[in-house]
Amino acid sequence: MRSGQSLGLIERCQVRLAELAAADLAALDLTPAGIVRTGRTILYELVACIGNTAPAPRPVHEQLAALWRLDNRGADLIRRALVLLADHELNASTFVARCVASTGATPYAVVSAALSALSGRRHGGASARAEALLHEIAERGDALAVMAARLARNEMLPGLGQPLYPEGDPRGAALLAAATAAAPAARRLIEDAVAAARQLVPQPPNVDFALAATATALGLPLGAALAIFIVGRTVGWIAHAIEQYQSDVLIRPRARYTGPRPIGG
Repeated sequence: MRSGQSLGLIERCQVRLAELAAADLAALDLTPAGIVRTGRTILYELVACIGNTAPAPRPVHEQLAALWRLDNRGADLIRRALVLLADHELNASTFVARCVASTGATPYAVVSAALSALSGRRHGGASARAEALLHEIAERGDALAVMAARLARNEMLPGLGQPLYPEGDPRGAALLAAATAAAPAARRLIEDAVAAARQLVPQPPNVDFALAATATALGLPLGAALAIFIVGRTVGWIAHAIEQYQSDVLIRPRARYTGPRPIGG
């Protein structure tokens, strides 16, 4: 059996949720008030998983700021990131959350299933890759060279472009502006990275890039970008679950066969 220390962040969160679900019979209360109670427990427990600390009933941005030893400006930047990341329509993890909620499963199952979707390289993995890119740029000090080298290796530059926002992701723009204001020392790094990306790839930064830039600007450890994403989006998953439970509709899309059909009777 793997130890808790060897598990990734999402795995640790899911293990903890499974433990809580087995003991928290009150989570079977799927009224809005009951879901809020369970959702609050889930949120505090996920923050505790991130910091390997005991759950605390304090605003989550303050807990994360204390974990990462940030000042008030850093704490406010974390708060802004959490708000911007809370919801984004029916993305993959949110759709999964609503499907699970539609079955009448508890919020623990809802969030655990959503975390499984988030673990994919095309979802939560985007923030992790963008974070690794920003860390490399910070270490080498030449954004254009780092990004060009990746393209030369036939690697995609993470965190650029968003199909829903052809003119640019407003969440990314807002978070980048807040990051440069809160961490002036990182302004040059962020601006150089954005300029290099625009020079090489005709796509503006999205919220994954901005989240990675925020984590790098604040000097947070690798993995912090995903941690912020998890905490922020969990609030959105719970809100979607409340709405789905109230609809009392089981999500059951139909599938239409479009393959070859036999000829004759």
